[in-house]
Amino acid sequence: MTDTVPDRVDNFGSNGASLKTEEPVVENTITHENLNSHKERLPKPTGYRILILPFTMSNVTKGGIHLATQTVDKERLATVVGYVVSLGPDAYGDLGKFPDGAWCKEGDWVIFGRYAGARFQIDGGDMRLLNDDEILAVIDSPEDIIST
Repeated sequence: MTDTVPDRVDNFGSNGASLKTEEPVVENTITHENLNSHKERLPKPTGYRILILPFTMSNVTKGGIHLATQTVDKERLATVVGYVVSLGPDAYGDLGKFPDGAWCKEGDWVIFGRYAGARFQIDGGDMRLLNDDEILAVIDSPEDIIST
């Protein structure tokens, strides 16, 4: 036989994956890199809400270990770091509550509470709608907080 053994298995049985040499199916999930191609289908936040795209860690660690899809999905649901996609028209408009101006803007990476906001899925990606006062901090990069 001329069957070849793959050098790794991406998903250890959680989707019924087998040791086939076929290329894995790439999902069309939303990431901050491909956000513009999905932007017209994303909901527009109303009032003082902010649309957040939670950070999705790589399925390969810095040390080269391939993580199971279930592990990556679990981490994505538990993340407290996200990318600000858009702000509602009234976000940070209350000068009594935000005298120094907005806490974040579109394109910022932010930290928010673990259970903050409403979670929903769209186009294969998890999204969150948070209130403007649920942002805890602005960070330069999600890798500063999440290490793999």
